[in-house]
Amino acid sequence: MKVSIIRIAAIALFTFQSSLFTANAQSAKSVLDKAAASVTVASGVKANFRMTTTTGNTSGTIAIKGKKFYATTPQAKIWFDGKTQWTYLKNNDEVNVSNPTEAQLQAINPYNFINLYKNGYTYTMNTAGTNYVIHLTSNSADRKIKELFITVNKKSYEPMQVKMLQGKKWTTFDITSIKKEKIADSQFRFNSKDFPKAEIIDLR
Repeated sequence: MKVSIIRIAAIALFTFQSSLFTANAQSAKSVLDKAAASVTVASGVKANFRMTTTTGNTSGTIAIKGKKFYATTPQAKIWFDGKTQWTYLKNNDEVNVSNPTEAQLQAINPYNFINLYKNGYTYTMNTAGTNYVIHLTSNSADRKIKELFITVNKKSYEPMQVKMLQGKKWTTFDITSIKKEKIADSQFRFNSKDFPKAEIIDLR
C-alpha cells in the first residue's frame, strides 16, 4: 500500500514538473516570437551594439531588414544581402567576399537569433528586473552554437542582449538605441565605387 502511494505521488510529481517545463517552454517561445517581430520590420531597424569576447570588445552600429544587415565598427564594415557577405577590413584595405554559415552570421549579427530559435533548440525562461532572459540549448551536437541567452525587455519586447556559446568561447552583444527606419536595399550590398583601391578577395 505504501509503495503504491509513493509510486502514485512520484508519477503525479513528474507529471506536474513536465507540465511546468512545457508551459515555461511555450512562454519562452512566445517571448522570442514577439522579440523577433519587434525587429522584423519591413522598412528596417537600426541599433547600436557593443560586442564583448574573450579577446576584447568593440562597438558599432547595425541596420537590419529581414535577413539582410549592414554593420560597422572601427575595424570593419560588413554587408550581407541575404546570401553574400562582404567584409571590408580597414587596416588591410581589403574586402573578403563569402557565403557565411549560420554560426558565422550569428557571430557578427546579434539579431540573427531570429533565424535560429524556431528549430533545433529547447527553451527555459527566467526574469531579471524589467527583462525576460531566455536560455536556448541546442538539441544537436552538430550545431555550432550550443547555447544562447536572449535578454528581452518585458514592455517593448525588444532584444537587449544576446549571449552565445560557440565552441568554448562566449560572445556577448549588448544592444541599445533601437529604432525603426526606412533602409534602402542597396545599403546591404558592397559598392566597389566607394572603395576603389581596396583589394577584393573572393572566398566563395
